[in-house]
Amino acid sequence: MNQEHTICLLNDSFPPQIDGVSNATLNYAREITRSGSGVIVAAPAYPHAEDGKYSFPIVRYPSVNFRKMDEYMAGIPFSLEVAGSVAKLKPALLHTHCPIMSTFMARELRQILNSPVVLTYHTKFDVDISNLIRSRRLQNACKKALAANISACDEVWAVSRGAGENLRELGYKGDFVVMPNGVDLPRGRVSESGIGAATDGYDLPFDVPVYLFVGRMMWYKGIRIILDALTQMKKQGKDFRMVFVGEGDDRKEIKAYAEACGVRDVCIFTGAVRDREVLRAWYCRAELFLFPSTFDTNGLVVREAAACSLASVLIKGSCAAEGIEDARNGFLIEENAESLSRCLCALQENRELPRVVGKRAAEELYISW
Repeated sequence: MNQEHTICLLNDSFPPQIDGVSNATLNYAREITRSGSGVIVAAPAYPHAEDGKYSFPIVRYPSVNFRKMDEYMAGIPFSLEVAGSVAKLKPALLHTHCPIMSTFMARELRQILNSPVVLTYHTKFDVDISNLIRSRRLQNACKKALAANISACDEVWAVSRGAGENLRELGYKGDFVVMPNGVDLPRGRVSESGIGAATDGYDLPFDVPVYLFVGRMMWYKGIRIILDALTQMKKQGKDFRMVFVGEGDDRKEIKAYAEACGVRDVCIFTGAVRDREVLRAWYCRAELFLFPSTFDTNGLVVREAAACSLASVLIKGSCAAEGIEDARNGFLIEENAESLSRCLCALQENRELPRVVGKRAAEELYISW
């Protein structure tokens, strides 16, 4: 390991946990290693973690199982043993990807190592705070503490302009650099045989449009808009299939809502897909990627879809829609089911347009690591 250029990446989620920030952290580790520099990853302990399969060391700090109320393990980074393990490897830079526990650990390590701390801000934490805490006074206190933790870092990156604006809403007043995440999927389509192997066994007629959602199965991802729009379309006699890829705390409720709306028979819930080639196949099988989320700050999945020449339908003005021109490299709608339904119905009458727009998305939106 090149200690002169060793970087310690810290994040509150890392495989086996699947989410966009976990994926970004993993790709930072892989790309930095390929560049010839050294990497250490510090993350909470998770059951069934397979850390030995990676080419870089992973230091796990103690965690508490809060997964009955959330799907994440809560890290407890105040460990002298873990700090000592990281310090022995003498990282020259500390790069934290979560402004809470990971940043606390990074600040502790900075005192030992005198190495600077960079924070990448990925997630709208004010939304998480509002969802978890009812008291407005406590919400404001948590936002103030979060802004102070962020301000203590030596440099702050935001994954999009919208993420930077959200930093301001939290009360952060310092400078930040917009540094978008890359995509680990190669640009190009999977072979037809590969698509068939990944999607075989599902009810996917080739003569009807297939729509795709990839992400955590949480209501705040805009999934109710999708289901309500599909309900309207089905009542109009439109045929389609809707594929949901992912896990999340709201998955059971979402499936029940699809049943109540009368669209469960045209919805497919695959669960989490960990194999990236299988995920590529799903992107290539779909006709449109539906992502009506105003929560996400970067929309990494939008660029994954673009890698496979799959056009996305997004909320106008959302962070995920940054860089999108309507009907050029994506499609923009208002934040309601009626707008999504009108868009999808119109595109069912012109099924060549999503293919053309998808090709432009691959040319204009794709960013490799």
